[in-house]
Amino acid sequence: MASPLKLLQGLLPLSRKGALRDALAGVSLAAMDIPQLLGYARIAGMPAVTGLYTALLPLIAFAFFGASRHLVVAADSATATIFSSRLSGMASLGSPEYIALAGTVALLTAALLLVARLLRLGFLADFLSRTALTGFLAGVGVQVALAMSGDLLGLTVDASTSMGKLLFVLGHLPQVHAPTAALALSLLLVLFAAKRWAPRLPIPLLVLVGCIAASALFDFAGRGIQVLGPVAGGLPSLTLPRLGWKDILELLPIAGACFVMIIAQSSAASRVYADRHHEHDDQNANILGLSAANAAAAFSGAFVVNGSPTQTAMAEQAGSRSQVAQLSFAVVVALVLLFLCQWLQYLPHCVLAAVVFAIAVGLVDVKTLRAMRLESPVEFRMALATAATVLLVGVEQGILLAIALSMLHHVRHSYRPHSLMLEPAANGRWLPVDVQPGRETAPGLIVYRFGADLFYANDTFFASQVAQLVAQAPEGLRWFIVDAGAITSLDYSAARTLLDLYRNLSQQGVQLVFGRVNSYLRADMARHGIDKVVEARYLLPTLHEALAVAGVEPHRLTTAAPE
Repeated sequence: MASPLKLLQGLLPLSRKGALRDALAGVSLAAMDIPQLLGYARIAGMPAVTGLYTALLPLIAFAFFGASRHLVVAADSATATIFSSRLSGMASLGSPEYIALAGTVALLTAALLLVARLLRLGFLADFLSRTALTGFLAGVGVQVALAMSGDLLGLTVDASTSMGKLLFVLGHLPQVHAPTAALALSLLLVLFAAKRWAPRLPIPLLVLVGCIAASALFDFAGRGIQVLGPVAGGLPSLTLPRLGWKDILELLPIAGACFVMIIAQSSAASRVYADRHHEHDDQNANILGLSAANAAAAFSGAFVVNGSPTQTAMAEQAGSRSQVAQLSFAVVVALVLLFLCQWLQYLPHCVLAAVVFAIAVGLVDVKTLRAMRLESPVEFRMALATAATVLLVGVEQGILLAIALSMLHHVRHSYRPHSLMLEPAANGRWLPVDVQPGRETAPGLIVYRFGADLFYANDTFFASQVAQLVAQAPEGLRWFIVDAGAITSLDYSAARTLLDLYRNLSQQGVQLVFGRVNSYLRADMARHGIDKVVEARYLLPTLHEALAVAGVEPHRLTTAAPE
């Protein structure tokens, strides 16, 4: 039975002191985040003002329907890259046609999230590993950085792919506009220095305001430095995105890719801060909030929104402890839209590109990648493969590969799980060691532990390893005990394999015994008829009882082989 709909979980309970603290935190968040919102709109290929739209109605919608007290839901670089990489081939960036397509993608994403909420699919976030997500975001970061290279240098890049843009820029370095490049480089130095030594100060906002003022005062546009030009201000008007069947079928895969990224990133961010503050994290309620936020984005002329880990971290640094901070953020954005948008026309493209470039570099988590390389080279290579796919093939293909590699990594461990056997130590006790054919636990006995559930992909490995241990055991082997503590389920294929193995060992005079058979495994054994072939006295709940059946005293077990 579905749980009743709960609203305002991210806001309540709330005290007067807490509300004031969070309201001030929202103002600080706005000071740090408004330049990034403009940058995300640039990544998305949308008019700059739509970046501000994403922090208005979508943010309010999530505060009303979502559960997380910390998650900031607005424009995000990853989802902006996902849909812009495809829509750029369907319409001109920033054109009415492009804006309409972006709204349709947001609405389709909202529909997918709503279906996920109705089916209670919050667990889907667990299927995209941190390894694959790190690689995906690194690829997105490099892709976005390359996309900004033309604006940073004052070049009009005539290339669609990331590598094409890189080659174009390298081939046109003599045509670089020196004033634009000098301004952009100076800003990058300031932004990176601020991130390193003053991350809590609104340096990007100060940079933005300073450059707008300088552009208006010294006529940057007249000196060849490209500026945004007139920007429509005011609050967004509500519009209905186009919903033709052709558009839906064409855009649904893009919305699906955004859906996966939203589920993964939002879940990861909300869980981190819920755990940090010892709060309950209702993932299904968050999915409903994200659905409402994307629907609000679609109807207010914006684009896909996401629970942003970086913006959530910024809110945390500002002192936010509830969605009141995000509502305060929305109020500041509304004031900017109403009274300050006319000044955005003086904003140079290279300034916005510098802000975006700094964001993109931050997506490449060098620290995590370095830790992966040292601790798990296989996962490091998975991350690099995902990043390379995003960069060389496409964002959608990259996210599909990320999911596939995450699943493959899991299946690989289940397909070839760790297995152990008990072997006598010098002190006369038994220690768990790697499986070694030709050895035994005690005269006439082998105790073997399989480290995963048994299913069609690993049952042959299980059976062949048991058969090898029996075949190469010293003479006189009579008992083979399987420590089934890690086995909680059997499928049909594994059940048939177990029955065949039991009969084969019986013909060789070896009795197969199962110890630490839990209730789930016992139920599966009954369902598949194993308990009708294997006597109940050989299906035992503890390893001590299994050893007693074999006539062995269990006191020689070490604590490394727990009950």
